[in-house]
Amino acid sequence: MAKISWKAGTMLAPVPPALISCGTMQKPNVMTAAWTGIICTEPTLVYVSIRPSRFSNGLIRETGEFVINIPTLDIAKAVDLCGVKSGRDIDKFKLTGLTAAECSIVSAPQVLQSPISLECRVKDITSYGTHDMFLAEVVAVNIDEKYLDNNGALRLDKAGLLAYAHGFYYVLGRKIGKFGWSVEKKSTKRKRASRLNSKK
Repeated sequence: MAKISWKAGTMLAPVPPALISCGTMQKPNVMTAAWTGIICTEPTLVYVSIRPSRFSNGLIRETGEFVINIPTLDIAKAVDLCGVKSGRDIDKFKLTGLTAAECSIVSAPQVLQSPISLECRVKDITSYGTHDMFLAEVVAVNIDEKYLDNNGALRLDKAGLLAYAHGFYYVLGRKIGKFGWSVEKKSTKRKRASRLNSKK
């Protein structure tokens, strides 16, 4: 099997088409950004990269806060609309039917329909050509309790998470293993399977 070489480009995929909410509860805004991710565990640092021309760029610069909301199949159309419409021209929460909800720490709203919303405070802004990167610390995480099982474990495999790859949306659903399953001992696998079967 052969590979061919293309010129440099943004071919990392899949990525989350995250809803980035910003502004305030009085004047909320939300946009879709696929260029977002994790920087560090301790402290918990994330980033989002936004073009300087975007309305959200100015709002986040002004307040120093934003929220990363993880999207699902149920709100897929809203996710796409938030990526093609501008908050300068329209209230995207009203347009899409999404609900702006108060956060526990930051003044920016979270998206109520998102199973996970990460409250972020900007630590640094760096301009890189087409985009400005907002480096931020996660100061709180909000979880929809309907995705917690009886043991309090998060079951995002039930959420229908969205993924984005080269201009197209996909939905995730099939769990194939946990971190470290490739080296897990067979006896441990049998015990886990036995426990799962006994609960059925």
